[in-house]
Amino acid sequence: MLLVVLSWLCSFMLVSVSSGGKLPEAEVTIEVLHRPFLCHRKSKYGDILLVHHEGYFENGTMFFSSRVSGDKQPIWFTLGIREAIKGWDKGLQNMCSGEKRKLVIPPELAYGKEGKGKIPPESTLTFIIEVLEIRNGPRSHESFQEMDLNDDWKLSKHEVKEYLRKEFERHGYPPNDTLHENMAEDIFAKEDENKDGFISSREFTYKHDEL
Repeated sequence: MLLVVLSWLCSFMLVSVSSGGKLPEAEVTIEVLHRPFLCHRKSKYGDILLVHHEGYFENGTMFFSSRVSGDKQPIWFTLGIREAIKGWDKGLQNMCSGEKRKLVIPPELAYGKEGKGKIPPESTLTFIIEVLEIRNGPRSHESFQEMDLNDDWKLSKHEVKEYLRKEFERHGYPPNDTLHENMAEDIFAKEDENKDGFISSREFTYKHDEL
């Protein structure tokens, strides 16, 4: 039997909005389709994941597949910094390399009232996602030291992008300047609290609530 896990539990009590209570928080429904017998590490916020994915509307129509669309290649993204929709950030935690999940994501955690492209507003979406590889993202103190090329205890965007380039090459993947630039922008948007154009050691390693 397939394991079904609800990753974000709703309140069991009905709360009236008119009485000033809060609505239950939107949830992602997670169904584990496959999990490898051996799991050496599990995904966490800040990790970089390589995934293949398929997206479906509620009526079962597929609107995207990384295996058949575009260059038919899996995609890299950083978990937890809003590079993808919120439902992915919530639903892809604690996954093993080689694991496959089915996520049912409500509009609040997908594309909301606006929609996007071929996604209509207020769409509940289903994704089949397979994690092919998990890499350390630039989140740890050790990573900070590797990235801080001039030992001044703060990171520039150049240092962050250089670290990403070396990590990709170390694992046998070609550099992707556009991806590295986008990842660096996302990292700075979240980490550079005082907006001085640098990330201090404290800013870098502190785990924000939204990450």
